[in-house]
Amino acid sequence: MSLERAIMAFAGFMMLLSLGLTVWLSSHFIWLSVFVGANLFQSAFTGLCPAAKVMSKLGIKTQAQLTQDKLNPNSHHSTK
Repeated sequence: MSLERAIMAFAGFMMLLSLGLTVWLSSHFIWLSVFVGANLFQSAFTGLCPAAKVMSKLGIKTQAQLTQDKLNPNSHHSTK
């Protein structure tokens, strides 16, 4: 899974989790939805996403890196 898809999956999961917690535990969990939505919105314009930084440090590659690996299976490029 590419980093871009992992970010979308993580954001979707967090939104669903937040909405579930809001419905079943406390209305205050709506603020988690607000935070996730605001982070998605700002990252669309700035390119800054804390979750993407963490996931890339964990070794999840971008689509471009996965394509590069597929085209050049013997090259070992840095993911930094």
